[in-house]
Amino acid sequence: MKISIKNIFLLICFVVGLFSLSSCEDFLDRQEDEKLTFDKIWETRDDTRKYWLNAMSFLPNDAGDFRYTPWLGASDEGTITYDDSSYRLINFGSWNASNVPYYRMDAYYKGIRECNIFMQNVDRCSDPIVTKEELAQWKVQSRFARAYYYFLLIRIYGPVFLVGDELIDFTLSTQELYRPRNTWEECVNYVVSEMEACIKDPAMQDEYTDAEKGLATTGACQAVIARLKLYSARDLFNGNKLYAFVKNPVMDKFPELSGVNLFPQNYDANKWLEAANAAKLLIDNPLYKLYRDGNGSDPYKNYYGITQTYWNSELIWSTGYKGRYNMGVHTVPTAVSGTAYGGIGPTQQHVDAYAMANGRYPITGYAGKTPVVDKESGYNEDEFEMTTWKYPAWGGGSAYDLKAPNMYKNREPRFYVNVFFGGNYWRHGSAQTMVSFAKGANANKSHDYPKSGYLINRFYDHTLNSASGQWGNIVFPTFRLAEMYLNFIEAVLECKKHSVGMPAGYEAKAMELWADLRDRVGLPAITEVYPNATTEKLIELCRKERCVELAFENHRYFDTRTWMIAPQTDNGPMYGMNTQFPGNGSTTPVEFWERTVFETRVFENNHYLYPFSQRELDRNKLLTQNYGW
Repeated sequence: MKISIKNIFLLICFVVGLFSLSSCEDFLDRQEDEKLTFDKIWETRDDTRKYWLNAMSFLPNDAGDFRYTPWLGASDEGTITYDDSSYRLINFGSWNASNVPYYRMDAYYKGIRECNIFMQNVDRCSDPIVTKEELAQWKVQSRFARAYYYFLLIRIYGPVFLVGDELIDFTLSTQELYRPRNTWEECVNYVVSEMEACIKDPAMQDEYTDAEKGLATTGACQAVIARLKLYSARDLFNGNKLYAFVKNPVMDKFPELSGVNLFPQNYDANKWLEAANAAKLLIDNPLYKLYRDGNGSDPYKNYYGITQTYWNSELIWSTGYKGRYNMGVHTVPTAVSGTAYGGIGPTQQHVDAYAMANGRYPITGYAGKTPVVDKESGYNEDEFEMTTWKYPAWGGGSAYDLKAPNMYKNREPRFYVNVFFGGNYWRHGSAQTMVSFAKGANANKSHDYPKSGYLINRFYDHTLNSASGQWGNIVFPTFRLAEMYLNFIEAVLECKKHSVGMPAGYEAKAMELWADLRDRVGLPAITEVYPNATTEKLIELCRKERCVELAFENHRYFDTRTWMIAPQTDNGPMYGMNTQFPGNGSTTPVEFWERTVFETRVFENNHYLYPFSQRELDRNKLLTQNYGW
């Protein structure tokens, strides 16, 4: 399918529709030159603004439906029951260059092209009602979006080809349109330099009025830099020998890229210091503070409020203020009346990741499916013994006595906010419904049930009743301050491990931030809980903290891959409860409580990064395929 400039002009007022209509195109598809129609776009403020919105429309909706991105369903933290190919193909290792799930290369390059067109033409707008300030703001936001599209590309493909400000001339022959990949370092430096240019642009603001929230800020630019520098310091992109033979072809047209290694082959420990410095800029920014509710004494409200309180001080950037329906409808159990598809939840591995109320992590490993328990944590090894204990008050409800397995007893507050287990009450407004995930019970109907026997709690507004059509809204935490804390802590610990010189006070600052993060959720400092921990042990504990604190925020998929631990975390059996044991009504039979394999996943070394599609390789003979594909 080919869309001319005229057709783009006609479609730009339907921003979301434009994305779906154009996403099947290829970046190198030709477009007809209809200069007269194109010129008319810039005659009015309204049409110029529509073209800007078109350029921005390729940004992902992070508060959208989990079903259409694999970052949760194809990570070890989550499972999605529906037969959507994007995560199932990845989980079962059945994807290849001819069948690429969640393929976005074409869409993001379209976004890059549209941003280039807009930035090079926006100043032509001749409408007397448009202000210079508006044009400047639209222009710098487009520059941010263009750099962000590259960030989204390189986190799944590694290095890609950079087109800069070039508008591809589609009158050229196919051979003349060939482009080799730039190196990883060139791609990182480009995104960083573009974000830094946006920060320096007077039109890029530190914060916006309520009507403009969702626009990128200087903090958003810095947050992208901080995350990217962290990824770049980790093993996947720092001296990874798996990619030693991933090189550009020898070519005359691009001599500076001819035959070069696309991935760095020498480990550079100084990248950790760069990552620490980038995160610290946001930590030191007085605009951002860890969210605490009221006087901060309630750890449940402190954590749940991150996604409950709109535009709170912890949020650095979000893709916007969205209705909760698309997130909530797939995480509310079918036992609740109204629209409920309840099929998205955590794995048992994720459930096991949470600390106990005393701050220690209870599960240190597995002997088969049996967990190896840290006896100092207080975790009861008779984990399925049914006892009566007080389920904590949070989400607008009151504490109540619950007869449930010991496994869920005395866990840290983030566990109860994030994880819903069967045999418990689902709160929705002033009502609550007892839920069972046993086969045939009230929350295990057809395919609308969580395969693991757990649902995600935190993105549903429990203060509202979805059974009455009340879903509320959410500002999804695409980037938030807690991530920057964890980025800094990890980078500082790695600096210490590799004997990288740091500014005075960095290590003490890292421990102070970690203590603050845990104090927010009612846990003692990590150095109190593990007073004799080595640097290696603290790095391991930092990874656990990140898994729990940033749960279901689209981090885990990329963390396990950039740390290169995915062969251990994303390969092999995934556990949950026995959702195939028959039940009835809201009663959960005792046989349900058993660690059970709900699927066996496959992760191989080529799965760290996405493959370029065969179509792209056929059309661009200078494009080098990723390792193993």
